[in-house]
Amino acid sequence: AALTAQLGLAEGDMLFFAAAPWEKACAILGRIRLEAAALLQKRGKLTIRPDDWQFLWVVDFPLMSYDEAENRYVATHHPFTAPVAEDAAYLDTDPKKVRGQHYDVVLNGMELGGGSIRIHQPALQKKVFEDVLKIPADVVESRFGYMLKAFTYGAPPHGGIAFGLDRMVALLCGTTSIRDVIAFPKTQKGQDLMAQSPTPVTAKQLKELHIATVMPE
Repeated sequence: AALTAQLGLAEGDMLFFAAAPWEKACAILGRIRLEAAALLQKRGKLTIRPDDWQFLWVVDFPLMSYDEAENRYVATHHPFTAPVAEDAAYLDTDPKKVRGQHYDVVLNGMELGGGSIRIHQPALQKKVFEDVLKIPADVVESRFGYMLKAFTYGAPPHGGIAFGLDRMVALLCGTTSIRDVIAFPKTQKGQDLMAQSPTPVTAKQLKELHIATVMPE
């Protein structure tokens, strides 16, 4: 009764819930939602207007996800994403509680773009690399040492977003493939039919790049 009252359920309503780790439960319920919408549309119980533009910002999702195969945390977006300030203390105790300052913009179920506010403090970035992501210190130094050093000179807070204009145009044109709206799309084999690329490379070019080829047996 308490659940019914809290959710405002009425006679004839159906409630789905999942008993699983949070990320898995979200994935399961998300798929059920899509299948339910498709089924209701097929039976004429639900109408989704293609010209009804519904934008959505996805925010406050976890900074880290736990990879069971690797037995460690991995970055949900990328390892340079800044944590939400009030959650930063959880990096030492419970990383899965830390929300990231990343965001995605979605239109009618299609992701149009994503971005984040980046870490700009060297100590925090080093902590994320070594203490949370468990990247060895020597690897951090060899791959990101230049960046950590640059941060010590006073990098300002910064961020950005990558917006998929081609996806927006695809929706406006009523197509599900961005290949239909890209000026010079590649084939599934990665070929550009207009430019007739890629073209064979010469032995000289391979030598300049120190690339050796081995013929199949």
